[in-house]
Amino acid sequence: MMRTLRLALRMMLRDLRAGELHLLGLAIVIAVASLTSVGFLADRVGRALDREANQLLGGDLLLRADRPWPEAFVDAARERGLQTAKTVLFTSMASTAETAALGGVKVVEDGYPLRGAIRIAPGPNQPDAPAGRAPAAGELWLDERLFAELGVKVGDTVGLGEVEFRVGAMVSFESDRGANFFSLLPRAIFNLADLERSGLIAEGSRATWRLHVAGTPQAVEGYEKWVRANLGRGQRVETVENARPEVRAALDQAQRFLRLAALLAVILAAVAVGLSARRFMARHLDGCAVMRVLGARQAQVLGIVVGEFLIFGLAAAVAGSALGWSVQWGLAGGLREILATELPAPSLLPLAHGLVVGMALLAGFVLPQLLRLGKVSTLRVLRREFEFAEPVSGAAWALGLAALLGLIFWIAADARLGAMVAAGFAVALGVFALAAWGVLRLAGRLKGQGSLRGGGWRYGIAALGRRMGSSVIQAAALGLGMTALLLLTLVRADLLDNWRRMAPPDAPNRFVINIQPDQRAGIAAAFATEGLPVPAIQPMIRGRMVAINGEAVVPAQFEDERTRRLAEREFNLSYGAALPAGNEVQAGRWHDEATVPQFSVEAGLAQTFGLAVGDRVSFEIAGRRVEAPITSVRKLDWDSMRVNFFFIASEGVLENYPASLITSFHLPPERHDFTTRLVAAFPNLTVIDIAAVIAQVQAMTDKLIVIVQFVFGFAVLAGLVVLYAALQSTHDERDYELAMLRTLGARNRQVRQALFAEFLVLGGVAGVLAGIGASAIGWVLAEQVFRMAYVPALLPVVVAVVLGAAGVVAGGWLGTRALLNRPPLASLRALG
Repeated sequence: MMRTLRLALRMMLRDLRAGELHLLGLAIVIAVASLTSVGFLADRVGRALDREANQLLGGDLLLRADRPWPEAFVDAARERGLQTAKTVLFTSMASTAETAALGGVKVVEDGYPLRGAIRIAPGPNQPDAPAGRAPAAGELWLDERLFAELGVKVGDTVGLGEVEFRVGAMVSFESDRGANFFSLLPRAIFNLADLERSGLIAEGSRATWRLHVAGTPQAVEGYEKWVRANLGRGQRVETVENARPEVRAALDQAQRFLRLAALLAVILAAVAVGLSARRFMARHLDGCAVMRVLGARQAQVLGIVVGEFLIFGLAAAVAGSALGWSVQWGLAGGLREILATELPAPSLLPLAHGLVVGMALLAGFVLPQLLRLGKVSTLRVLRREFEFAEPVSGAAWALGLAALLGLIFWIAADARLGAMVAAGFAVALGVFALAAWGVLRLAGRLKGQGSLRGGGWRYGIAALGRRMGSSVIQAAALGLGMTALLLLTLVRADLLDNWRRMAPPDAPNRFVINIQPDQRAGIAAAFATEGLPVPAIQPMIRGRMVAINGEAVVPAQFEDERTRRLAEREFNLSYGAALPAGNEVQAGRWHDEATVPQFSVEAGLAQTFGLAVGDRVSFEIAGRRVEAPITSVRKLDWDSMRVNFFFIASEGVLENYPASLITSFHLPPERHDFTTRLVAAFPNLTVIDIAAVIAQVQAMTDKLIVIVQFVFGFAVLAGLVVLYAALQSTHDERDYELAMLRTLGARNRQVRQALFAEFLVLGGVAGVLAGIGASAIGWVLAEQVFRMAYVPALLPVVVAVVLGAAGVVAGGWLGTRALLNRPPLASLRALG
């Protein structure tokens, strides 16, 4: 046994020096690194969320609602010896005499946070320390962004609503800050005792009311059971198990996507491993036959070659895991900023996963070839015909397919998703391979036409036809890798530009919310005084849909997660006789000035809940119920940036319910100071700068895209390795062909032309496939997902053709340049 291992090690070192294992090792390293980098990153994020679950909640239990929590919930907690703290989250304008800025306001009660900490500093770029308390009455804490946007320092005065607060500190860290739209905004924190007199919360205002609870595990568990039994609509519970659900959901989606990106690299690497193993087998048949002649048994030969690959595969998998470990430290930087927390060191579990992937690739794609080496006949020493090597059996190919399918389903971690990926890859590879085969066949027919008739061009194109199988594999594999990269670069940018162009130049770029009914005339006058068009100011009433055709709406009855969330939330309702701009009636008839109770519903929501003209819907508004039939279904232009509503009632239905007003308008860049004067005159208003919000979301998205592109980079590298492996798999045959051409009188210029033509056509075909494939996928995404008109640009196709041709020519030339300097007789002798 030890002797066999020593021989295997010596054989591995010899093959490494000869360069026989380089491509095989590179393919395994790329596959393992792509998967482990994602695995290490996901492991660190999961451990961070688990470690800081209590801090993320600001307690041991967190209750969320869209209205104030009844005191009964507070009393029940205190009866069990639990601590409580209330917080309220909403958006509002913070202003000084010179400027105003939109902020995410957090109102906190004394004693907050029960778990975790808030850190404050005397100002920007100064040392921070745990606050140890909530802001005092009349005191306001701002984060660094609001300090900069408002241009204030500690001790200055900032207005929020009807109260002029004194800036007391700069917030540097909040342990329970979420990763959602609200957390994207600059932060302002003040005491709950100042909320009522600020006038920031009125009927119809959107706010999140939170109750933090902390205590002994037994008391918390008992209280949680009581809360769940008494929850109403719009109320939910968060525990340490589901802390930060918005983060976990987003990261689960991101992790799934990243794992699929890594999966593409693994699949391409599997092809490269198979090609490299095939060449290794072909080049080692003679050596194994000599070993048999010298007395080695079949089992001993097989043990040596299998031992060699076990040692080498384990070393390559460890190297890939080390590379994945290094890569994830860089990728974690972007997520650290998004999560606003330090990520702990990863566990060793992803390392084990990487080793499993490396060994699975060897077992599925190398072992079938090694079995052929173990059965080589001793007669091959005298006669080198290929038939003496036993062909790969159907069982061996089935082993490789089973290994690949097993990796796909394991990495996808979902049977349905795994089946979709396997089917999608098979279809994509089949389409690409069929297209490549057709183009190469056409090129073969044209090789004798026109300018392709003479010189080396004809020989190069003919060589592609003789090695049609390898050529098709090369073009399809490289085309898939380039398609992924194009989708994440040029096509993504094209889609974003197309989306931006959908909004006209004068589209509304500011929303004003929390307008009170008695302020309508004053706000209209403010616009008129400034010479700005007076926007339409529309009523907004918050109501929860509680019944459809007399049947209660129960969120749990809906399978789709988005539908459940919609059923749980309160809708913004409105009323009016005029059909709003950007609305088009698709079914039924608009109610105009009719006073008979009726509703108009948005088409997308109607489809989600299965609503149609004639259905009756019931809403609960401020404890009262209103019911009316649906008489029209409207299609909305959501990209218009206008104020839109899911439901609009006829006049006389909602006028007597609590309401606030909302409007949107276009503010030219040179008139940005109008917002400051408007907020100064009406402190309770919240003005949302849509452009600024989109810029913040885009900044976060760009960070995630960089991570995704980096992982897809492994797929591109794997595609290049497949290309090089395919080129190398025909290296001996190409060496023989070039030697024969030169023996028969071909000049070096003709030989170079043949190689250049072969590589150029192969790269051009792969580039065309990638460009067309990426553009087609982009069109499907635009039409079916984003619902926008999109005409694919020619640029991705051009770039793909140029890069594909240049890459293949460069890679192929590097691999074959030595053949041009070798005498033909030396090549013929080496190849027998």
